[in-house]
Amino acid sequence: MKANRILIVCTFLFLPGIIIAAEHTTVRFDGTWHTHVDCPARGNMEAFAWKFDSVITHGALRGVRGTEGEPGSFVLTGKINEDGSAKLSGDGILASRKNARGLFAHKGEEYNWDVRAQFKETDGTGARNEGLDIIGRACSFEFKKQLDEPAAPAAPAAPASPGL
Repeated sequence: MKANRILIVCTFLFLPGIIIAAEHTTVRFDGTWHTHVDCPARGNMEAFAWKFDSVITHGALRGVRGTEGEPGSFVLTGKINEDGSAKLSGDGILASRKNARGLFAHKGEEYNWDVRAQFKETDGTGARNEGLDIIGRACSFEFKKQLDEPAAPAAPAAPASPGL
């Protein structure tokens, strides 16, 4: 009985510190990240590169290229782990057969990519899982965190008029 009371008291004493530490690790990557995707040409598929912003909030990434739900759109989502590793999921809708693999690929068809990524304080990299080179092509991801711009220095005060 006494051991249970001590355990309860210790839990309430240390819980705020544990919560603060957990919040710190889940928000350290928070912010806006410029996302660059580069996919080289392969077979009958043309090369392409995309640039869009992704936002990380409480360790959860979400980036949208194009108009979500429309052909040509791509939505990248996933959770960033405490060590910066992440397994992301990219869901897209084909805009053109030129970038698709498969005999029956067509505009409007949905697709999904698995992306492994590693984030550091201000940058990150990732790679699309290309399925043992059977079902896809290698695509690379680069992430650059947008740091707050420093405030512009205040304009110097006008010199005082003589004689006032």
